[in-house]
Amino acid sequence: MSDQARSSDTARIGDGVAPARPAPAPRRIGAVNWLGLWTLYKKEVRRFLKVSFQTILAPVATTLLFMTVFALAIGARRGDVGGVPFTAFLAPGLVMMALINNAFANSSSSLIVAKVQGNAVDFLMPPISPAELAVAFIAGAMTRGVLVAAATALVIEPFVGVGIAHPWAVAFYGLGAASVLGMVGLIAGVWAEKFDHLAVITNFVIMPLAFLSGTFYSITILPEPFLTISYYNPVFYMIDGFRYGFTGYHDGNLAVGAAVILGLNLVLGALSYLALRTGWRLKS
Repeated sequence: MSDQARSSDTARIGDGVAPARPAPAPRRIGAVNWLGLWTLYKKEVRRFLKVSFQTILAPVATTLLFMTVFALAIGARRGDVGGVPFTAFLAPGLVMMALINNAFANSSSSLIVAKVQGNAVDFLMPPISPAELAVAFIAGAMTRGVLVAAATALVIEPFVGVGIAHPWAVAFYGLGAASVLGMVGLIAGVWAEKFDHLAVITNFVIMPLAFLSGTFYSITILPEPFLTISYYNPVFYMIDGFRYGFTGYHDGNLAVGAAVILGLNLVLGALSYLALRTGWRLKS
């Protein structure tokens, strides 16, 4: 540094003016913005944990009420289903129903709230790719679904005494279903323009598919054409495989169920990515 530059800096310091600092080097993000992805995921998890009484405890209480009503009203008169006590047959279906409802609710509500409040810019402006956005939202939805399912199973277990016959099936069908409904919720949240739109999907799509999927009964008792129609219900395969993981009993073909869940994950994953990449109903 020249004497003139030193004297200039000295004069500026003496005058109470700090010397100029070099501009910070741009941060290198790399192929994946792990920090951004993790931050958005934590935000999604903290969002529902902050109101855990509503997002976790309330679904557990509702499922326990279903279990109590069916066990008291039907359980005493209902025989075994495929050699499985009725309450043990019913419990995995109720747990799965709680899982899919909450996975859908988390991603869909997060997006619609951001759109209604004008906060979508909070995750559109940062350097986070559409794939990273999709992964963060879907992972947050899966986390809520799995937490609700685990809490529900722990509450029901002392009354039913359900063991785990096939842990791999519980993990595969549970995580697969949570992922599928998280993606459905993401797409619904992008599509919806108000909360009424989400209510339509919940009441006329998600709930009918869940209730008519063998949650409360074995589909083998259904007459035609309702038996054949049940095999086209994707939620049936989620509940059937999940129930097999707990009880060892299943109504459908497990290989077909696994293929359906994997296929839905691939198709819905691509649609979720495209919806976020195009910014449809998010950037306009």
